[in-house]
Amino acid sequence: MDYVIRAVRAGEWRSAKELRLAALQDPAAPVAFLETYEQALERSDDFWRDRTVGSSEEGEGRARQFVAEAPDGSWAGTVTVLVERPDDEEVRFGEAAVVHQAHLVGVFVRSEERGKGLVEELFRAGMDWAWSLGEPLIERVRLYVHEDNPRAAAVYRRIGFLPTGETVPMPGDPAARELEYAVPRPS
Repeated sequence: MDYVIRAVRAGEWRSAKELRLAALQDPAAPVAFLETYEQALERSDDFWRDRTVGSSEEGEGRARQFVAEAPDGSWAGTVTVLVERPDDEEVRFGEAAVVHQAHLVGVFVRSEERGKGLVEELFRAGMDWAWSLGEPLIERVRLYVHEDNPRAAAVYRRIGFLPTGETVPMPGDPAARELEYAVPRPS
């Protein structure tokens, strides 16, 4: 594989924005993301700067975005890891954490780059980072997948994520469900 899997850097907000906008134009976007392309377009440059700084290798360590960078410098895919702790006041999605855990979000690989193992490599980098965090140790890594996104669910199961049985309503469509998948900390 000719891609470098790495954490984003604080100054790369334009590339992070471009990749997010591409993700939101993917045919699976309505069941994969909690934001629309139009909503993302309306966000200010300051929003994109802050978002990128917060999930960069220079950030405070509560989030980390990983990208698959091609030899030409373009980004082929991404995943973001959010650290969730039981004492967090803000619950981003799903139930509040009862253990120290990481939550994978924003998973995307450009359609022309799929099938090359990039999702697996992005997940490996994100999970390795989560497991490497100091006390208190991350006890599990979780993610949510829309019930109508079997392609993503199959990929997550192949990587080792298992359904926990927990579900939450899809924001904006309470009749639809998001299914929680998780991997426990390796022994």
